[in-house]
Amino acid sequence: MKIRGLFILFVLALLVACKDGRVYHHYDHTPLAGWDKVDTLIYNVPAVNEEGLYATDLGLRVSNKYPFMSLKLIVEQTIYPSQRKQIDTLTCRLIDSNGKAKGNGVSNYQYDFPVSQMFLHQHDSLHITVRHDMRREIMPGVSDVGISVSNMKK
Repeated sequence: MKIRGLFILFVLALLVACKDGRVYHHYDHTPLAGWDKVDTLIYNVPAVNEEGLYATDLGLRVSNKYPFMSLKLIVEQTIYPSQRKQIDTLTCRLIDSNGKAKGNGVSNYQYDFPVSQMFLHQHDSLHITVRHDMRREIMPGVSDVGISVSNMKK
């Protein structure tokens, strides 16, 4: 009986946790030895069920082998079926002026950055690409890049 009660409580907690308005959340791995400038990450967000204002956020997981204080990224979003495009350039500050990581973690750090907000109609979908725009061709230490899309009214 006690185990059944804990199971029901666990399921209810999961249901409540899923009500944050998030419609998409996915991470892609990059080679820890180096993310090549020509390696574009692709995220396909399925059609949304309701129209409204949606926020796109970017997540980064970076090891302490990353050699710079910031990372410049190009995020290109195409809305389908209208094929409307939005291109954002993010300068992600990873280290503060005192040399301390701004992310959460010890030797691997998690960062979250807002990208944009856009109005989507019911049944619109998104095709999102992310690439780095650093002078160096290969960026070591970036292990994962993620995209999250959330309905703002939830």
